[in-house]
Amino acid sequence: MKDIIEKAWLNRELLKEQSTISAIEDVIEGIDKGHIRVAEPKGTDWIVNEWVKKAVVMYFPIRQMETIEVGPFEFHDKMALKTNYKELGVRVVPHAIARYGAYVASGVIMMPSYINIGAYVDSGTMVDTWATVGSCAQIGKDVHLSGGVGIGGVLEPLQAAPVIIEDGAFIGSRCIVVEGVRVGKEAVLGANVVLTKSTKIIDVTGDDPKEIKGYVPERSVVIPGSYTKTFPAGDYQVPCALIIGKRKASTDLKTSLNDALRTHNVAV
Repeated sequence: MKDIIEKAWLNRELLKEQSTISAIEDVIEGIDKGHIRVAEPKGTDWIVNEWVKKAVVMYFPIRQMETIEVGPFEFHDKMALKTNYKELGVRVVPHAIARYGAYVASGVIMMPSYINIGAYVDSGTMVDTWATVGSCAQIGKDVHLSGGVGIGGVLEPLQAAPVIIEDGAFIGSRCIVVEGVRVGKEAVLGANVVLTKSTKIIDVTGDDPKEIKGYVPERSVVIPGSYTKTFPAGDYQVPCALIIGKRKASTDLKTSLNDALRTHNVAV
């Protein structure tokens, strides 16, 4: 199956062949059921399955536009909507929507929100009101995506790696996480934190600042910040993210989270 996908990626004329169409559809079905993932953990790192991502991208041109009626609502799209939530053990509040080809595990709660094709949302996670989970994003267990959170996808524009939010992370209101950024286990992002691949993430908990990009370490407590950058027209403030503390390792994560928010005066 992988070989068929790779060949079709290099030669799109193969998308007309039934064997290629069937292979792509099998991959999407596997993603939908959680048997295949665009990215998966390996030890302390993650592996991106590029061929799976390619199958998701090529699923669009083999689909035809159709009208989808949901009660009084009507959509016009190529993608079917995910169904059978009761059997899956997922709570779905109107108007939450997930596309077919997204894996949503038992125990997930979807407030009015959106989960795109290729995404993986693990058990116990809350996707809160107007939060969006982009294509192929990987969301771990017991994650809270607060209201208005935007988790970027890989399709438009095409990105190299999906966003990864690891187990137990808390993503505060209106946060934006895009361009393959990885948020470590049990990390806390305060409201309005914006993370791209080029965003400076500065650890200010020690005597000297430490700068990283693209990764929030486990149990970090992060707030929006800024730093001064010189341009031809003068000095201006550029946004960054500041690590201001650590969430204590605890078996009672809710207590640990509340303590972290109070201790560091973080708005969520």
